Amino acid sequence: MLKVGADLIGISPLSYSGPIKSVKDTGENHDAFEERTWRERMHVDKNGEVYIPANALKNMLTGVALFLSETVRGKGKATYTKHFEAGILVVDSMPLGIKAKDVPCERLFVPSDGKKGGSKRVFKNFPIIMDWQTHCEFFALDPILIADPGKIKEYLEHAGKFIGFLRFRPRNGGFYGRFSVKNFKTEKVR
Repeated sequence: MLKVGADLIGISPLSYSGPIKSVKDTGENHDAFEERTWRERMHVDKNGEVYIPANALKNMLTGVALFLSETVRGKGKATYTKHFEAGILVVDSMPLGIKAKDVPCERLFVPSDGKKGGSKRVFKNFPIIMDWQTHCEFFALDPILIADPGKIKEYLEHAGKFIGFLRFRPRNGGFYGRFSVKNFKTEKVR
């Protein structure tokens, strides 16, 4: 197994769009409800700190492998996609070192059903973090990836440019959630 670690430094804002689980109070209008609950869109730990979920990193790495569709040298037409999909294990979420109570929002006029091109629109508040960084750690289990740690770094860098994290990321036509990679390190573990 190869343990991989890197610092991810935001080069564009990070924004969340998770579902709100609260229900409207009796007589509460949409704007009041939105103002009261918009922070629920973030991923927040028990200490009130905002984080990026582990599955976001896993999905991003799989997504960049699919996006690039690069063939593995010496393996015919086989691409790296299946190696990243099945051969990467992300266990821990990535804390941002920011308290949810300190995160501002941006107010946008968006489709009420959340679907692009929706006919009915409403104002919604989305958490936005302008300056962010985090440390990620994950494991490479696939022999193809273990043999070439440089490929893991390359794909993580491409993911920061073309895929990104969370709401309005490049993979979904936006530009938020982009990052650069610093202090990339690998270590063989058992």
